[in-house]
Amino acid sequence: MSKTSNVAELKNVLEVALLTSHQPLSLDDMLRLFAERMERATLRMLLDELKQDWAERTMELMQVASGYRFQAREEYAAYLMRLNPERPVRYSRAVMETLAIIAYRQPVTRGDIEEIRGVTVNPNVMRQLQERDWIDVVGQREVPGRPSLYATTKHFLDDFNLRSLSELPPMEDFIQSEI
Repeated sequence: MSKTSNVAELKNVLEVALLTSHQPLSLDDMLRLFAERMERATLRMLLDELKQDWAERTMELMQVASGYRFQAREEYAAYLMRLNPERPVRYSRAVMETLAIIAYRQPVTRGDIEEIRGVTVNPNVMRQLQERDWIDVVGQREVPGRPSLYATTKHFLDDFNLRSLSELPPMEDFIQSEI
């Protein structure tokens, strides 16, 4: 087999795995697809080529916190919503404020959140964020009562198409819009 057809075959294997996976695939997941050893640099090169191959198509290869996935381009979202006309879940202001505080100040305790918001955190808000798998307990603060410390999860990053917290918009963008 020539080197060109071998590269094409490797890309085909990656493509089918990414298109059929229900969750993002990590580099380690993708390396397991191949019997012979492959360098991570080679895998990244193949992923870059695959991304270029799909540049003019309806789907795009995205890297998120837990790996790579194909997703529909944003301009097709309105059409796809017609297949599942369920209204997207609407989150209350309290839920979104709490999530923002956790995302930007993590790890934080409920007390930290209450101090910033100026109101008591409803237990249902924390439960809703945990059930959505956007936040999780990552430890306890070493103070009397040992309150739980909350932080965002990889699932949160994946749902918001982020690779890391450094991709969050600057907090100043929100502060200015509130004034």
